Amino acid sequence: MNAHRDIRASVCPHDCPSTCALSVEVIDGVRIGAVRGAEDNSYTAGVICAKVARYAERIHHPDRLTHPLLRVGPKGSTQFRRIGWEEALDRIAQRFIDDAARYGSEAIWPYFFAGTMGLVQRDGINRLRNAMRYSRQKMTICTTLPELGWVAGVGTPRGVDPREMAKSDLIVIWGGNPVSTQVNVMTHVARARKERGAKVVVIDPYRTPTAAVADMHLSPRPGTDGALACAVMHIAFRDGYADRAYMARYTDCPDALEAHLRTRDPAWAAAITGLPISEIEAFARLYGTTQRSFIRAGYGFARGRNGVANMHAVTCLPAVTGAWLHEGGGALWSNRGMYHWNKTLIEGNDVLDTGIRVLDMSRIGSVLTGDRSELGDGPQVHAMLIQNQNPLDVCPDSNRVRRGFGRDDLFVATHEQFMTETARWSDIVLPATMFMEHDDLYQAGGHSHIQIGPKLIDPPGECRSNHEVIQGLARRLGAKHRGFDMTAMEIVDETLRVSGWPDAATVQRERWIDAMPSFEESHFLNGFANRDKRFHFAPDWAALGPNHAMMPKLPDHMRSIDDIAPDRPFRLVTAPARSFLNSSFSEMPSGRKREGRPTVLIHASDADRLGIADGAKVRLGNARGEVVLHAKIAPGQLSGVLVSESVWPGEYFEGGIGINALTSDDPGPPAGGAVFHDTSVWLKAEPVAA
Repeated sequence: MNAHRDIRASVCPHDCPSTCALSVEVIDGVRIGAVRGAEDNSYTAGVICAKVARYAERIHHPDRLTHPLLRVGPKGSTQFRRIGWEEALDRIAQRFIDDAARYGSEAIWPYFFAGTMGLVQRDGINRLRNAMRYSRQKMTICTTLPELGWVAGVGTPRGVDPREMAKSDLIVIWGGNPVSTQVNVMTHVARARKERGAKVVVIDPYRTPTAAVADMHLSPRPGTDGALACAVMHIAFRDGYADRAYMARYTDCPDALEAHLRTRDPAWAAAITGLPISEIEAFARLYGTTQRSFIRAGYGFARGRNGVANMHAVTCLPAVTGAWLHEGGGALWSNRGMYHWNKTLIEGNDVLDTGIRVLDMSRIGSVLTGDRSELGDGPQVHAMLIQNQNPLDVCPDSNRVRRGFGRDDLFVATHEQFMTETARWSDIVLPATMFMEHDDLYQAGGHSHIQIGPKLIDPPGECRSNHEVIQGLARRLGAKHRGFDMTAMEIVDETLRVSGWPDAATVQRERWIDAMPSFEESHFLNGFANRDKRFHFAPDWAALGPNHAMMPKLPDHMRSIDDIAPDRPFRLVTAPARSFLNSSFSEMPSGRKREGRPTVLIHASDADRLGIADGAKVRLGNARGEVVLHAKIAPGQLSGVLVSESVWPGEYFEGGIGINALTSDDPGPPAGGAVFHDTSVWLKAEPVAA
């Protein structure tokens, strides 16, 4: 008997700027078959990453969690027994009630991030938080550093329509690796190359797959992008590439900038970045003489202690050359700021008490080990509900995170799809739906479409959505908010309408709403999103964060990185792997086969000096911890720089803890943010067993 196959619309929910429009094959109404990109979506254009194309492997994985579990062995073990949903929710609610009565409501910390990017299923945990006056969460782990660097000059987190890359003559991919992490970018790059003969420049400290297909690859030392940007601007002023008329009309202090940059010449930048003067000059000439130059800024180069300053320096380039004036010119980091959402219903902002303390999610290790710089005068955290996040693998300073989770007086309930490291260290584990098993609403950062992902099939076993879990806990806790009494689709519909968008039925019928502003607005031809309508070469750093004293007044190299030292002579970058997305997809055999094993990329001269053969075991370490990986001698690798493509779960490492044992939870100035790519380490060969 032939299976019945329907093609249904959906949306990829994973933590990626693309938020791809999908066409999903549903087999007999119960299983997922082929997953493809929607060909009629002008951004997705039929192209999706291999991870999502193989989604049937993930959604129908035999290791999915399908029943609530209660831990009966030591924390970190896999010793659990099956319990029912009523018992699980009763236990969680009672623990929250008891701890709130004993220590105060701030002793409970709901914790989440972007395991799903759906607005209802991701952010609904805040409605419970706000209704119950639980500790709030500072959302620093991903976007804070790049966003503040972008906003410092531009004034708002949006930029040029990414589809304009197809109209560009030069595309600069700065601090990103879209071949591996955002494949749709390359669709529009390919069009520009084919139709316009566009050049592609990649700026990244190692030879990524994107760098391998570029016309020019500049490989600065980690944390030195601001110096490169300053030298390019110096050359623009020196050689007549600067658009003085544009700057006079649209920027705040071009004369002060020009004077400041006189000493930031290519020789100065070469000494900092390690780039040859000739490469800096060649790139500056190419950029300065190409009107339709599009900078596609990534997240990578901003994830350091000087990341905000580096991002700001890069955003200054199109303001100096006037590239914003031209179709296919300008810059984009994210368009997440264009949607004007009213999330009162989703998050319960009408019951928010801003006097409740805010805890930094990136510093969860410090929070759970009693750091008073995070806890303030409030109580220690004694109970957590975790959704959409795997902090034991993903967060910085993993050893400290594990010490915090190991506290006997900490209760953790984790709502998950697989038995992650965080789930293993939890007291109760709840089985979660995947995106094709619930309704949700999506925006994009890398493009401009609003989409709805409807439920396509029933989940396996007893899996429940985030929204359903929050509803169940709210009833037991006595939390009051009308959002707890609505279905996910009802919340989607009302949120769309009160935010000024068409209703849910219209969005589903049309498949997406393109929210991209006009050319004039997206290119800031009516003025930038600052009060004076000008791009700011000299940002008001005090308005952007409390730790602003060290920020440079004008774009510059900010000397505040975890620099090398005699006992830590290597800089480590923990870049994304192609087959994983943070720790998601690491459970798929196809992805693990492609990635092989946890490795560290190393320059041949460093390997020779340390007696390390290709494929040999090596140990990396610093004051925070040590990890064992396998060395891979990589072409194009910088001497003194190591790259570990991540995030492999801790179980794949000797000792059971992964690469984030080495990264720091220091908050990046001026307002915090995780500094994953700003780590110094030592490296040595592991002794070969006799």
